[in-house]
Amino acid sequence: MDLFDFNDNEEKAKPLAERMRASTLKDFVGQSHLIAEGSLLRRAISLDRLGSCIFWGPPGCGKTTLANIIAAQTNGEFIKLNAVSSGVADVKAAVSRALDNLRMFGKKTYLMLDECHRFNKTQSDSLLPAIEQGTILFIGSTTENPYAAMTPAIVSRCRVFHFEPLKTQEIKDALYRALKDKRKGLGMYDAVVDDDAITHLAVTAGGDLRTAYNALELAVLTTSPTDGTIHVTLSDAEQSIQRKALSYNEDLYYDILSAFCKSLRGSDANAALYYAMRLIEGGCDPILVIRRLIAHSAEDVGMADPRALQMSVAALTAFQNMGYPEGLLPLTEAIIYVCEAPKSNTVVMAKDAAREDAVSNRDDDIPPYLRDSSYGSKEMKADSAKYKYPHSYGGYVEQQYLPDSLKDRVYYTPSDKGYEATVKEIRRQKGKKR
Repeated sequence: MDLFDFNDNEEKAKPLAERMRASTLKDFVGQSHLIAEGSLLRRAISLDRLGSCIFWGPPGCGKTTLANIIAAQTNGEFIKLNAVSSGVADVKAAVSRALDNLRMFGKKTYLMLDECHRFNKTQSDSLLPAIEQGTILFIGSTTENPYAAMTPAIVSRCRVFHFEPLKTQEIKDALYRALKDKRKGLGMYDAVVDDDAITHLAVTAGGDLRTAYNALELAVLTTSPTDGTIHVTLSDAEQSIQRKALSYNEDLYYDILSAFCKSLRGSDANAALYYAMRLIEGGCDPILVIRRLIAHSAEDVGMADPRALQMSVAALTAFQNMGYPEGLLPLTEAIIYVCEAPKSNTVVMAKDAAREDAVSNRDDDIPPYLRDSSYGSKEMKADSAKYKYPHSYGGYVEQQYLPDSLKDRVYYTPSDKGYEATVKEIRRQKGKKR
């Protein structure tokens, strides 16, 4: 056995998802909104002009794969670290190498950091000067919202690219390719996989190609040949991905989900419960049902009864802790509560109106007395002194908070329904003009 045999064995030991990982943009699966011909990201990669960036998206959508493609195409050095296992010393060593590459060879260095949201402030601060000065080009990969989970100083110096879950058809196409590929895929087995089995794997993977690959490989490797042929059925696929196939087609699934949502809005607890259980017993993940319940708690009940949102979130927590079937009890309670609660859409109307102004009528001329004057000039501190501290006036005092161009905007107007009637009375007692 020689060195090449060892390399071949190492390659065979890799999971299918790793073996099928794309090595070029041509073979990359999904994210057409990011890497379509002529797009910013594709041009930057092709010209080797990519700056520091963060790839943000769910698992199995291609973040690490695209980073590896960049590594293969760049003329610079590529260093990979994982935020879970790397510390400040690793970052400093990488920055030192990058500085040597820049000074001695004029070569740039990419630092790929997986799970970058796991970096704490100390670790991030050790990396910040190198990003700022261009010593390294940072590529962070994260499943968490970087604007909430990462140090703002790092995020502000990077371009954030938002990856989306892969579409069902994209996953199906990738699985079919893996079945035919005799070098990297499962082609050497000449397995026959039923179309409904492929569809089930693609749908239940939830946009995660890695999960779909792993389930397909498990199904092929654990299915005994019949007359010399490996035949993977829907039942085999269900077992390999540990999810029951939906007992309805995709169109009917969306129809039932729509009926569930409209029954919540229409205050029909009987119908909402039926459609919820129809979805769940038909194979739908209960978490998807609870997510819609949470959304409608704010959209259709809102401030008319703020407890509806609390009940829905509590149902999610309970289900995550209790599982099926016990978790259906708090879910049922929450569905009934949302249906029976008074309805008001003032929250969604306020959100839409405020968002429209935030996008189309941005005004950063914040009233001086509302600005942060901690490190400001004497003039700024003098303006800050004009701020009226509400608690000094019994908890509320009339003053302008919006910029001048928006000072008369009203986004939220309480209705007379449920708790909003109380909000309206509280406003009246405060003497609020709007």
